[in-house]
Amino acid sequence: MPHNVLPPDPFANDPNDPAKSLGAMDDERGEPISDAERAELLADLADLSVYQALLEPRGVQGIVVDCVDCEQAHFHEWHLLRASLEQLLTDERMRPHEPAFDPDPQHYVSWEYCRGFTDGVGN
Repeated sequence: MPHNVLPPDPFANDPNDPAKSLGAMDDERGEPISDAERAELLADLADLSVYQALLEPRGVQGIVVDCVDCEQAHFHEWHLLRASLEQLLTDERMRPHEPAFDPDPQHYVSWEYCRGFTDGVGN
């Protein structure tokens, strides 16, 4: 679609444009991840593949994490969690993402559950 056909930007030349903070996010760089953190991320990705292979056929759709910041449960589907971890490895930060849509908590398990289940299957 040609640019001149689009409606005008309602925030054009507005110093309080809420989208300006999004551009600042592109410029922000935190501390680079350490070798130990990188190793942990790689281990988490490897574990995630095992967990998904064992649990997805049993109806588990992903992992739930209790967020200490907002005190709510965050439901991560397998592919979204993998993408977030891979992005953290490459970009050294996670961008905001959409949460799972209307998740059924019965279809999500914790990392601890995954570890225990994997240990039980391995013994």
